[in-house]
Order: sequence, then structure tokens, then C-alpha cells
Amino acid sequence: VQLQASGGGLVQAGGSLRLSCADSGRTFSRYTMAWFRQAPGNERKFVAAVSWSGGRSNYADSVKGRFTISRDNAKNSVYLQLNRLKPEDTAVYYCAGDYYGPGTVAAGAYERWGQGTLVTVSS
Repeated sequence: VQLQASGGGLVQAGGSLRLSCADSGRTFSRYTMAWFRQAPGNERKFVAAVSWSGGRSNYADSVKGRFTISRDNAKNSVYLQLNRLKPEDTAVYYCAGDYYGPGTVAAGAYERWGQGTLVTVSS
């Protein structure tokens, strides 16, 4: 059972991307899903999370108003819309799942991880 992230790429500052993460399992709707990112030489940092029902979401201050997390439980997928991208958004983006979790910002709370997709924002 895997999480498969996709959608990364090279984009100019001010541009947009949409990341997707597909779950091959059958219990996706029981997981709070999140996106984290890790820039070279830095620790993995929280970006956004959405509750298992999709009713609640929370964001890191650095992306509020620019990024939007959403999910489609019928498609076993979670998405991250990245708008008004900045060079400092350059990182590998990972999706993660926490079984009925509260949407914590702590990476250690998430039991399941995707393989990551690289987002590069040029200035």
C-alpha cells in the first residue's frame, strides 16, 4: 500500500503547480493527509494538512493564501495547489498520512509517506 506523489516540476516565480498524491490502499478516508517539504540541507517542514473528511485544513504561515490543500476520497487522492510560487518554495514535496490524526505539524506523527516530488521555482 503506497502513497504516490506527482505533479512537481520547474516553474517561474509567480507561477502555479498542482501536486497530487494517490493512495493505492482502501482506507484513505480514515487518514488525515498532509504535505511536507524539504529543501536541500534543511529539515522536513509542514506545509498543509486536511482532515479525513476534508472539513478542516491548516497551513504553515509561509504558504497561507498561496497554497490550497484538498482531497477527493472517492479517488483516494489528496492535492496541493501551489500559486504565486516563490524561489524559496523550491523543495521536494512529500505527502503523508496520519490515521484519524489531528493535522499536527510534526512529521513524526505521520505513519505513511509518499516518495516525494521535486518543485523548483526559478527567479
